[in-house]
Amino acid sequence: MSPLVVVLLLLAGLSEAAGRILPLVARRSSMPRPVAILLLLFGAVVESAVFALWPLAAWTLAELVLSAPLSGVAASTWTPGLVAPLLLAAVLAFPLLGPLLHLLLFVGVGASLVTPLATATGLDWWPAASCVAIAGIGLGVAVEVVRRLVVKISVTGAQEVLT
Repeated sequence: MSPLVVVLLLLAGLSEAAGRILPLVARRSSMPRPVAILLLLFGAVVESAVFALWPLAAWTLAELVLSAPLSGVAASTWTPGLVAPLLLAAVLAFPLLGPLLHLLLFVGVGASLVTPLATATGLDWWPAASCVAIAGIGLGVAVEVVRRLVVKISVTGAQEVLT
């Protein structure tokens, strides 16, 4: 991955994390700033890692569909042209700015990952699209489960400290 792609992925992760953290901070005005900043930075790293893993996860699913490793073929990766719409989708992730538009942009970004995957693996467009969609949904669900687990643990820990 080029440095430009890494920076764009980090910005997309930061924006996505801000869309998740800022409403929480607004509801809990008593949250200390250093804690909010730490949550924001940690969330940015996690979201960036998930974005970076999306093409690799789709590639792995495509290998499973083909039931043979694709030796000698480079796995699909992010390019600046593919990451730019992802960054726009992350900016629009703020809850009140349009969840439907955010979802449509993610579908568009996913669709842009399909053609390189189909070309590199030899899959038809629809099976490649299924691999990209399943990988995106799987990563999204995994992050949401971890996010809810962290919230549950932090709330339980805060209640234990109060008692």
